[in-house]
Amino acid sequence: MGTSGRFLVVNGAALAGDVPPVTAFLESLSGAYTTTRTHANASLLLFWDRHLRRLAESSRILADSKPEFFNSVSDRVMVLAQNSAIESFVHESMRVGLGLALSERSRVASRDELAITALVRDRDDGVGNLDVYLHIGFYVPPAFGIGAHLVVAGPGREVAEAKYSDWARIRKRLERMRPPSATELLLSNDGDHILEGSLTNFFVVRRRLVNDARDPSQIDLERDCMFEVQTAPIGDGILPGVIRQLVIEVCSDIGIPVKEVAPSWSEHKLWQEAFVTSSLRLVQFVETIQAPTICEDLQLRTWKDISWVQKRFEGAGIITTQIQREIMKRAGTSSYQTNDIL
Repeated sequence: MGTSGRFLVVNGAALAGDVPPVTAFLESLSGAYTTTRTHANASLLLFWDRHLRRLAESSRILADSKPEFFNSVSDRVMVLAQNSAIESFVHESMRVGLGLALSERSRVASRDELAITALVRDRDDGVGNLDVYLHIGFYVPPAFGIGAHLVVAGPGREVAEAKYSDWARIRKRLERMRPPSATELLLSNDGDHILEGSLTNFFVVRRRLVNDARDPSQIDLERDCMFEVQTAPIGDGILPGVIRQLVIEVCSDIGIPVKEVAPSWSEHKLWQEAFVTSSLRLVQFVETIQAPTICEDLQLRTWKDISWVQKRFEGAGIITTQIQREIMKRAGTSSYQTNDIL
């Protein structure tokens, strides 16, 4: 049984005693993981099939590029991942964990959603077994009307295409660069091209001239400017987030131009809107972004040592709001019923 609305299940068995917050949980273990949450009064588990695929793919990537994560069973992990067999490992823990969390939620008459993190790691017993951990906690999703405050804080992650728990420890080193007002850290290898957030994927809505060769003094913004959504491509070294891919699919379906290119801070005056995505936040618009005046300043010790320049946006823009609405529609039609898992 968990405390403070938190539960931990290992290989289908609930652990008794105090359960740490999810950040401490991830910092204590090495392995591939994925995080999602419930929706609609805990009746739906958001995009769970996509998360299982991502968990299997992260395990395969780590087994191939960081075999120390799975020691002598890396070949077995790769086979499991490719055949989606990890789903069967996770399902029993999910059934037990959801049952406990939903029962407690009902007992205390909570209206919170549930945040769910599944982690897979080598059992390190020398016989080729895997451990599956499931961490569940009560969670209050942020309202769409609350914006994010971002700060460019440091370089991108290693083996970015895999979601693995060691990043939780590495990310702590970047916290020294977070001003008190910032709610998320942005990653950039050169101080200009923005890759992603430390916990999110990052998008901008950028003004684009129809004819870049036109004399700037003759530009009519209404006639000569269009908009496109930009986000860094996977090949630049970012996490292939579940909601990131959904945003790209939504834009394609409803006719919003989208370009997979790292947004350039040097062009931030052309950014009309910005938003971040994650499986917990879904889509959150950005209110402010801070970046160092000189990118070399990121090598300094703390945020207090840096001279900052700020970009401010005027609330949730039209395109961000349209994308958010479409994602919420899909959340209601492309998710698992929690009762079907129990």
